[in-house]
Amino acid sequence: MAAIDYQHTFKSLDSLLEALKPLWQLVAFECDHLPWQQAFPCLAQTVWQLNDAELDNIDADQDKLVQTLLPSLILDIKQSDNPNADKLIALLSLLVITLPTSRCTAEPHGQEQTDLAHFSAHIKGRKWQQITAFAEHVNPQQQPHLTPLPILEWCAGKGHLGRLVAKQQQVQVTSLEWQASLCEQGQAFATQWQLPQRFICADAFAPLTSKDKVLFPQQHAIALHACGDLHVRLIKLATEANTQAISISPCCYHLIQHSYYQPLSTQAKASKLKLAKHDLQLPLQQSVIASSKQQALRLQEVAWRLGFDSLQRSIRGINAYLPVPTIKQSQLSGSFAGFCAWAAEQKGLTLNNDIDFDAFLQRGITRQRLTKRIDLVAHLFRRALECWLLLDRVCFLQQQGYRVLLSEFCPNSVTPRNALIQAIKTAT
Repeated sequence: MAAIDYQHTFKSLDSLLEALKPLWQLVAFECDHLPWQQAFPCLAQTVWQLNDAELDNIDADQDKLVQTLLPSLILDIKQSDNPNADKLIALLSLLVITLPTSRCTAEPHGQEQTDLAHFSAHIKGRKWQQITAFAEHVNPQQQPHLTPLPILEWCAGKGHLGRLVAKQQQVQVTSLEWQASLCEQGQAFATQWQLPQRFICADAFAPLTSKDKVLFPQQHAIALHACGDLHVRLIKLATEANTQAISISPCCYHLIQHSYYQPLSTQAKASKLKLAKHDLQLPLQQSVIASSKQQALRLQEVAWRLGFDSLQRSIRGINAYLPVPTIKQSQLSGSFAGFCAWAAEQKGLTLNNDIDFDAFLQRGITRQRLTKRIDLVAHLFRRALECWLLLDRVCFLQQQGYRVLLSEFCPNSVTPRNALIQAIKTAT
């Protein structure tokens, strides 16, 4: 898998996503029917035959989701008049695309284990697991392809990752973070533990002058879950500086400054796909099996929102979705009529006294069954779209003269955002 042809795989993903765009590039809340039902009748029949109680469990497991829906999708494609049906069916294997995993066997012990217990104080379990797994993959002692270099920790927060790296590698770590209070807390901890870690309080998006320069050729830039444009900014600055090594785990692709995704690589710039922020949220959409109480509250909230949406369309005479602000959980203990009154006030609408709230609530419940099925089908493509985004970054780095490896640095159970892009500058 390490020798995967990233550019070829990107083109295949691009063809798949473009061809089946009607199934995933949509906003479920805006729909009052299955928008693709006519083109994909077998798929439509399958999703309506699913028991409502099954949907979250299917959605939570990508393999199970594909196994459930793929046969119907293949049948629809075979029965279509698409001249490229066979090629498209072959591309469907990319719905379960997997990245190579690498394992680090070294385990902390003795005094180091005791020290790490102090390091992990106040850090939630899964976050600490993510930090330790990522630190292993940027450690030259465990990764032979890496060279010991000074570290730049991008978007550091309190510098938990940088602190661990400084401890384990005994190299100088520069942690860049824009919130002064986090820098102060992180620096105090580093000083207490006599670690070679210093903080720079700066805005990652601000223009960098020679005085503000933080990226250098002889350096290893790292970023764990820097969101959206933040990790893209690091990629651009690091490649401009010819930084020797770059290790990033991307997150929250939709947190971008532009309205639409700005491609990086030559391949992505040639793509016909135009990705809005809503599209970029797709890789992050995965059901979490919550408690029965949490599940019931979530179902109630969605039904109420959709019920009010049907009501506001009737009042305004405009068949278009109208977003409603986030609500407090306590608001769900009231009545649907009370929720509608609140939502109407938020949107500047006037409610008449003769509204049949029960009827609109029933519409909301019915539409909820619809939107869950629209989302379920869209979620078939969440992995493929995330890999498309990851490979855009990989191909860009290759074009800038880097040898690149895309892998997973931890199990999906620790974090679904477990992709790791490692780039090493090749000799020129």
